[in-house]
Amino acid sequence: MPTPKPRPYIYQLKITLLEIDPPIWRRIQVPSTIPLCCLHDALQAVFGWTDSHLKDGFYWGVPDNDGFEGDVEVIDERRVPVAKVLPAEGDSMVYVYDFGDNWRHQVVLEKLLPADAPPKPVCLGGERRCPPEDVGGPSGYQEFLKVIFEPGHEEFSHFRGWAGGKFHAEEFDVKIVNTILERMRWPVRHRWHGGNHVHVDRNRL
Repeated sequence: MPTPKPRPYIYQLKITLLEIDPPIWRRIQVPSTIPLCCLHDALQAVFGWTDSHLKDGFYWGVPDNDGFEGDVEVIDERRVPVAKVLPAEGDSMVYVYDFGDNWRHQVVLEKLLPADAPPKPVCLGGERRCPPEDVGGPSGYQEFLKVIFEPGHEEFSHFRGWAGGKFHAEEFDVKIVNTILERMRWPVRHRWHGGNHVHVDRNRL
C-alpha cells in the first residue's frame, strides 16, 4: 500500500526584524508544505522588501548558528518545505536578506493549526514599515531615522529622495499586504540555477 501523505497544517509564524527597536514584525499563516523559496516570497511581500538582492542571495539558519561557517550546505530551496526546518511549535530559524545590509529576521513557529487543504499565505498583523533598501543595515537605518525627521539636516533631501518621498516609520496596513499576497500566484514558480545562496543547518534536514 502507498504511504499516506502527512496531514497538512497551517503554520502560524511570527517574523521579527532583529536589531531594530521598536521592533518591526509580522504575523502570517502559511501551509506547512510551503517550500522555503515560496516562504521567501511571502516574507518579501509582507515586509515590503523589493527582492532586489537575488545575486547576493538569502540565508536560512537556526538562531544559535546563523553565520556562514560550520556544518551548512547549499540546497535546492524549492524542495525543502518549512515543516522540515520548523517541525514543532516554538522552533525558530533566522532568515537573512541582503548580505550587504544583513537584515536578519527571526522566524518563530507560534502555532500548528489543522487544515483540510493548504491555504495561501495570509498576514494576520504586524507593526511598522520595513527600512528602505540599501540603507546600510540596522545602524544605517537608525541614522536614516534621525535625519528623515529633521528637515534642517544637510542630508535630509538626500535621504528623503532615497526613501521615495515621505517616510512613515510607524505605517503598516495589513489590508494592503493581504491584497498583495492575494494577487500573487501560489506556489510561485522558481528556477533552480544551482548557485543560490540558500543555506540550512544540516542537522535540521
